[in-house]
Amino acid sequence: MRAAVLHEIGQDKLEVLDDVEAVGFGPGKVRIRVRATGLCHSDLSAMGGVLPQPAPFVPGHEGAGEILEVGEGVSHLKAGDRVVVCWLPACGACPACKRGQTELCLAGFMNAGTPNFKRPGGDVFGFAGTGTFTEEVVVDAGCAVPIPDDVPFDIAALIGCGVTTGLGAALNTADLEAGSSVAVIGCGGVGISVIQGARLRGAAEIVAVDPIAARRESALRFGATRAIAPDELPDAKQRITAGEGFDHVFEVVGKSATARTAYDNTRRGGTLVVVGAGAMDDFLRLNMFELFFDEKRILPSMYGGGDVLRSYERTIALWRAGRIDLAGLITHRVPLADINEALDQMRTGTALRTCIEL
Repeated sequence: MRAAVLHEIGQDKLEVLDDVEAVGFGPGKVRIRVRATGLCHSDLSAMGGVLPQPAPFVPGHEGAGEILEVGEGVSHLKAGDRVVVCWLPACGACPACKRGQTELCLAGFMNAGTPNFKRPGGDVFGFAGTGTFTEEVVVDAGCAVPIPDDVPFDIAALIGCGVTTGLGAALNTADLEAGSSVAVIGCGGVGISVIQGARLRGAAEIVAVDPIAARRESALRFGATRAIAPDELPDAKQRITAGEGFDHVFEVVGKSATARTAYDNTRRGGTLVVVGAGAMDDFLRLNMFELFFDEKRILPSMYGGGDVLRSYERTIALWRAGRIDLAGLITHRVPLADINEALDQMRTGTALRTCIEL
């Protein structure tokens, strides 16, 4: 079967091969025919070594498709079922799950060290234990979440990561209140989803901050009240908040420099929500006096900071009701053979989300 493979960490292009085989099928597993998958910035981060991932590997973790076969012991799924791939399934038994913090379950991460694929030359891993830039993938049954028949595969794929992460950061982690002031630093697919969540909660001011003009224009269409370049943020802070700072600032880039900017633009007693996934050697510097004196809350948001399955259901309900726009997030579509074109679209910021159709 065909799959896009990164041979070594640090390479900037994928090779589409037709000699890849999905492996590991057996009890508790399912085989999925991938029909659509989105390109998330985390895929680029893993390719570049920012996020730890063994290589060679098949990127992709934001996918949807249909079940081809189920292993022994899998009773809630059957061949033909439409599913979204969940790269962070909850085991239900660990301390985090028992506390109700299923987004902190580590069971899914354990799968990242087990090869999902093989080639004549050896084992191939799947990113985050999945790897959806392929025609078929074998995953734990918990990674396959059934979706209703009216949800298209491309929409379902977005729900599998970017939309759930962004909406959840606003609705779960920040728990935005109506009338609040919000700034979102980084307005790709996840940042736009944060903006939609802030709009749903009735934020009075939603300032989108991004260096790319096309993304700023998109942010306005999705609910931002203003869209500015990064160097305009100090002026916006002064004009909108009289210099006090925003009630909630979302960092959706994953870098210490933008996190520091976000902190500086959060009002005293306000909330900085860290949504971007950054590198282990990139440190955010804060002094102990400002931490104490300003009483700003710093809240990381892992996969939307809430129960993933409930978040999926909520997103589908909001989409059906026309309260959020998911189709509009897909600005480009390419076949798997043109995956490197999709990578370029992500790197240059010309795409909010590129859908890879299989």
